[in-house]
Amino acid sequence: MSSQDNLQETDTEARFEFKKEENSAFESEKGLTEETIRVISADKDEPEWMLQRRLRALEQFKQMPMPTDWPGQPDLSEIDVDEIVPYIRPDIDTRGGVDDWEDLPDDIKDTFDKLGIPEAEKEALSGVGAQYESEIVYQNMQERWEEKGVVFCDMDEAVQEHEEVLKEYFMTKAVPPSDNKFAALHGAVWSGGSFVYVPEGVTIEMPVQAYFRMNSEGMGQFEHTLIVAEEGSEVHYIEGCSAPQYATHSLHSGGVEVFVKEDAHVQYSTVQNWSKNTYNLNTKRAIVEENGTMEWVSGSMGSKATMLYPSSILKGRGATDNHITIAFAGEGQDIDTGAKVYHNAPETKSTIESKSISKDGGRTNYRGLVHISDGAEGSSTAVECDALMFDNESTSDTMPYMEIQESQVDVAHEATVGKIGDEDVFYLQSRGLDDDDAKQMIVAGFIEPITEELPIEYAVELNRLIELEMEGSLG
Repeated sequence: MSSQDNLQETDTEARFEFKKEENSAFESEKGLTEETIRVISADKDEPEWMLQRRLRALEQFKQMPMPTDWPGQPDLSEIDVDEIVPYIRPDIDTRGGVDDWEDLPDDIKDTFDKLGIPEAEKEALSGVGAQYESEIVYQNMQERWEEKGVVFCDMDEAVQEHEEVLKEYFMTKAVPPSDNKFAALHGAVWSGGSFVYVPEGVTIEMPVQAYFRMNSEGMGQFEHTLIVAEEGSEVHYIEGCSAPQYATHSLHSGGVEVFVKEDAHVQYSTVQNWSKNTYNLNTKRAIVEENGTMEWVSGSMGSKATMLYPSSILKGRGATDNHITIAFAGEGQDIDTGAKVYHNAPETKSTIESKSISKDGGRTNYRGLVHISDGAEGSSTAVECDALMFDNESTSDTMPYMEIQESQVDVAHEATVGKIGDEDVFYLQSRGLDDDDAKQMIVAGFIEPITEELPIEYAVELNRLIELEMEGSLG
């Protein structure tokens, strides 16, 4: 490896592994009590209906057991909600964030400067939002989209300024608190996140981006993303996530709800690089109307354990759902990811393409569900799961589950598991590559389907993160 490569590796590693001194304006007590929920809601000056939804979610959380009955699921026994700080408001004067980068406090601005957020905005993204700890600190939307009625704001502002829309969609249809224990936890303590509303017939030509950063030790981040794409509209939303390494565990339990109306098209892309002490337990779901299209593109790296299964309910005739996922697990990591699709209408289509890489004893698992309801005639699904392992200590499992209640459908499934072949490495070495470069080239080809779906700057970043993980460079 050249000195220039070493320099690039060091720079990229530094972008994600640095940490700042904590500097908050308000921090809740550890744990989850009714008093904590009321304090969070009061600090946000929320209307009574949102407080009541939080309190109902808290009761559901208390009644639900910790999930332990899924075969081969990650070990969650070390999660102690009583030791998690659920809400930290950073020290910034303007609630809901600022719209001028220079107005941010220097320490927060420096954090996102290192993560490349201003540079991403300069690449003419349609809008950029940045969350630090529990709150959005920066939000900006290009005027040309605002003039067309597009809304891109933080969720706290949406609760105040778009109350009727939030009452209708927020955790009522796609991800109710009753869905699972961590959805209930999220419903009780959610904070920050993005609200995107695209009016009928509007196509946002450049991606909308949000970046979520956990800086403090032992905290939980619970951002909520709500996207409503009206009839015939189109939007590409990209989120990135990171956190520095600490000795104590952190918890990320976000919620994503997407509503794809008739003939609309939404792509939701995620590149996550949580630290190795973070539990990443998200719930993401879309409801897709007639002839609508939903696309999930996700790269999951980092974290101690991940349980993430983006799902879509194909509600209208001709609705389409596509999933492309990449998971990487190194030493001490258990990355359990997959997809869920419910075909509830005729002539609906879905594709799931899953790629996983494991090394140094790490474990990856594809866990998926495809359900085709009685009466969804003419529907089709294709599932492909490919796993690549570096050594005999690593493991990779696939757990596809299909429920087919209609006979007039087309169903295909394919799965492959294998190690990097000595012959492939030898061939590339004979062409002048060393062992590491040969393996990195094989992996780059393996994950190409996902990098093709990302804007170039994100594709480059994803490839670089994979390289660093392969070299054991991230803490």
